[in-house]
Amino acid sequence: MTSARSAPAVARNRDPILEVLRPLMPERGVVLEIASGTGEHAAHFAAALPHLSWQPTDQDDAALSSIAAWRETARLPNLLPPLRLDVMAPVWPIGRAGSVVCINMIHISPWRAAEALIVGAAKVLAPSGVLFLYGPYKEGGRHTAPSNEAFDADLRARNPEWGVRDLDDVRALADKHGFTFEKRVAMPANNLSVVFRRR
Repeated sequence: MTSARSAPAVARNRDPILEVLRPLMPERGVVLEIASGTGEHAAHFAAALPHLSWQPTDQDDAALSSIAAWRETARLPNLLPPLRLDVMAPVWPIGRAGSVVCINMIHISPWRAAEALIVGAAKVLAPSGVLFLYGPYKEGGRHTAPSNEAFDADLRARNPEWGVRDLDDVRALADKHGFTFEKRVAMPANNLSVVFRRR
């Protein structure tokens, strides 16, 4: 089995994210994590929220292997085997979830992936279900910190379709597809936790 990969940012942000997630999560059910990456968040959150089944997903082979490795190490009954999920696919491999969590995806993918994420989340969530997004955002068309502006320039240099999104655009997109904006929470390293609820 491929060894578990590690992302340094996870150690810094996993507990602040958990603090925001904990009161939002339902008493039971499945949490669908989109673009789980290394799998470290999934293992950490599943351990901290044993009443929930945590479903990690990714579309990348190396990520799926890393998630599986973290799951093997964690040995948590509520951490489910990773599923291959491409948000752009017309049908997702899971039909219903109590909540959808997506950390650090929409700025390193084309805008159409953000659109597909919102559309897909609307399909799998019941009314009042939570969609949680985490990452850097512009607000009112402006970067919130010089570091975010530099990061945005680096992303766009790597791929012109990538980039830090404006929260107003994300809110408008979510509203169009049946979500109500609930709150934004300032997070470490000039990131935001953004919470939407399915109408």
